[in-house]
This record gives sequence, structure tokens and C-alpha cells, in this order.
Amino acid sequence: MKRRDFLYGSSAMAAKAVLLPRAFAYTKVADLKPIDAKAFHASRKFANLSVSRVAYIERGQGQAALFIHGYPLNGFQWRGVIERLQEYRRCVAPDVMGMGYTQTPSGQTISPETQADMLAMLLDSLHIHETDVVANDSGGMVAQLYVARHPSRVRTLLLTNCDVDQNSPPPQFLPLIKLAKEGTLVDKFIVPQLNDKQLARSAKGMGGIAYTHPEDLADETIETYFRPFVENPVTKSQMQQYAASMEANPLVAIREELRQWKGPARMVWGLKDTLFGVEWAEWLDRTLPGSRGVRRIEGANLFFPEEMPDIIAEEALALWGISSLQHA
Repeated sequence: MKRRDFLYGSSAMAAKAVLLPRAFAYTKVADLKPIDAKAFHASRKFANLSVSRVAYIERGQGQAALFIHGYPLNGFQWRGVIERLQEYRRCVAPDVMGMGYTQTPSGQTISPETQADMLAMLLDSLHIHETDVVANDSGGMVAQLYVARHPSRVRTLLLTNCDVDQNSPPPQFLPLIKLAKEGTLVDKFIVPQLNDKQLARSAKGMGGIAYTHPEDLADETIETYFRPFVENPVTKSQMQQYAASMEANPLVAIREELRQWKGPARMVWGLKDTLFGVEWAEWLDRTLPGSRGVRRIEGANLFFPEEMPDIIAEEALALWGISSLQHA
């Protein structure tokens, strides 16, 4: 264990010891309402930007936190984390272009780079300049591009398993990119899982590939993620366009920008994930000057932030320097 990992972990444990009288206080907010699929759909807002009509949910107030989801998910991925952190931040979770319920005009270029530009526009429309950024999977790639392009707008960075430097795209993602370029990704990967939820939970589906406990993947969650892709030919095409765009690695080119950004950063990494090995979290730890180390989560798969929101909330509060005693 590196010294700064130990020191950061020790300080977090000390803070937790102080907070135990209000154990997991962020889950006990008086007006807390769970964000199930019904609440997610009911609370959706839209920002009309030049590049897209961006769907997002927003809860809380004060300083802002931006949550960037993975592929092929949407802002629903962050529901449990937002439930726990809305007392401390104005939490904003958009659906990126080509995903979820965001409505993007036909002909708009969709790539990791244009996603980063879109997020800047979205935050401008919400009169938010500076944010804490929390991201997973392809969202972590977009987050790094956002840091490189808008370093002064990122207060802190919390990254979970995601594309990093030369590991973008990971080799295991290349078959999906091939299907996307052929125009068959939705028909061959998404539609069968929509029609057979048990397939989605199996080793051949998204559940077995990316979830720690695929057997717990609810039907309504699968519907919330996958249904938008089959709504019309435009959404189908854009989902595939975004996947195909990830064939080009945009991250190696921003190494120097990442080395120059000195904000507090923390990596939280699931060790069961076969796409993004922990060595890439360690690369970020070495590269980001303000890194506060890597937390390794045994047995956790790629989309563990959705399954283990307490871990993300705990790490976010520590990174943000927030004690529950401040809100007692």
C-alpha cells in the first residue's frame, strides 16, 4: 500500500469513527424519496442546447456535483448515490447524447469529445461553473476529457472503473464496436436482452458482463436502460454511432493536461472487472498530482457504483471534505 493511500484511508476511517453516531446519515434525510424507475421518469428535466435536448435529473442544492454514466446506461445509474448525496450537493445526472432519454438531432456528431463539450453547455445552461465530477466506465473517459478541456471548472474528480490512457477502448469492447459499425449492435445485443430479461442477467448479457450481482438486475432497470434504443431509427443509430466513435482513443493525447490538473482526485476500483484492470487506476494515481490514492473493492464488477452506492457516497464525502457533523 502506498503511503498516501494509507494516510487517506486512515483519515477516512477516523472520520467514519466520528460519524458512527449518525451512521450513514446521508441515507436518513427526512424528505428522502427513493429514485425508482417511476420517480426517475417523473423527475426528468430537459435542457435545450444547440447540440441536443439533454435529459437530466437534479436533486439537492448548493455546490454542484456532476455524475457521468457508463455505456449503455443513462443517469438512472446514479440513483442510489444521489439519494445519499443530495443533502450535500446539487446533484446533476444527465443522459449523454445517444443514450437514455436525451434527444439529439440527426446529423449531430456523437463522440467522447462532443459529450465533454455538451456537458459544459449543460452546466452553463444551469448556471453552474464549478463541479465535483463523479464518473464510471465510458463516463470516466468523458470526465477526463472534461478535465483536460475545462480544468478550472472541476473542483474534485472521483473516478471508478473506466477507460484510461492506452486502455481505450479495452480489447473486450471491440466486438461491440464491430457490431456498431455494421449497424447491428442494437438488434444483436440490446433487443434480445429486452425480450428476455433472464438473458440480460446471464453471463452473456449486460448483467453477467458488468454487474457484481447480475441476479439482482431488475426488469424495470433493464427497461429503463435499453428501451430508448429501440424507440425509433434515430436513437438506434445514435447509440451505435457513439459506440463506433470509441474505436479512436482520445485519452493518450491529453496526458499532459491531466498531469497539469492539480485538483483532488480519488480512484475507486472494482477488482472483478475484466475491462479496466486496477493497474489503470494506479496509472491515474501516478499521473494526477492531486491524487488521494486508489481504493480497491474486492469482488466488485464494472457497474458496482450502481450496486454499492454507500461506497461511492462515503468516498465522495471524504473527497469533498464533508463531515456529517456539519449537517447535524
